[in-house]
Amino acid sequence: MATITVIVGDAPYGKQRVYTALRFLLVALHEGHQANLFLVEDAVFAAKRGQQPPEMPVGEAGMPNCEELLQAAMKEGLTIKACRVCSMERGLQPEQVMEGVEIGSMVDLVNWVVESDRTVFF
Repeated sequence: MATITVIVGDAPYGKQRVYTALRFLLVALHEGHQANLFLVEDAVFAAKRGQQPPEMPVGEAGMPNCEELLQAAMKEGLTIKACRVCSMERGLQPEQVMEGVEIGSMVDLVNWVVESDRTVFF
């Protein structure tokens, strides 16, 4: 099986890129692939502890909670790193990052890309 690294840069509750990337990663893991997720730019907020997304304006379903989706993906074997520089620039402190997510660097991302069979940017 392949090793896949996914990079996401958009905020978790702006567009649906984080949600789409997580769906993609869960399928990859289910199919037996190894998977990494590197959060850059505003996507680092997907790994923030204590998320409480608002209710959907229509219907009974709430917004997908990125923290819960990340936890589920980690249980399936996903490795997650959030960019240190991007986190610092946005005031996201290491203690605010959910358990299981490592603060990483561009060196980590370069190594993942080099070691991966495929890299996808959402």
